[in-house]
Amino acid sequence: QVQLVESGGGLVQAGGSLRLSCAASGRSIDSYDMGWCRQAPGKEREFVALISWSGSTTSHSDSVKGRFTISRDNAKNTVYLQMNSLKPEDTAVYYCAVTPSIYSRDPRLWNYWGQGTQVTVSS
Repeated sequence: QVQLVESGGGLVQAGGSLRLSCAASGRSIDSYDMGWCRQAPGKEREFVALISWSGSTTSHSDSVKGRFTISRDNAKNTVYLQMNSLKPEDTAVYYCAVTPSIYSRDPRLWNYWGQGTQVTVSS
């Protein structure tokens, strides 16, 4: 079984940057497609980004495209989310998870969730 631990969240001013990490343990994730999603208070979990097992294919939601970049280092068993030009509306708890496929943008279908990391963007 895969255990995932997110880190790197915090409080940042609008326009700032953060890099989130998702460290896996228990088994290698090098054969898994992985994703990031987020959940703001009172809202459902929202897809943010996906990356294929090799890292060769990525996709990002329209709301973060051009500002966020998903990447991975399979040697470190870690997935990253680089977040630039942050906006107050990016404030949420960010989660990583194993996804059924690189095309699966519905977080309800994802598995092996981490505990999340809080990102707060002040205006």
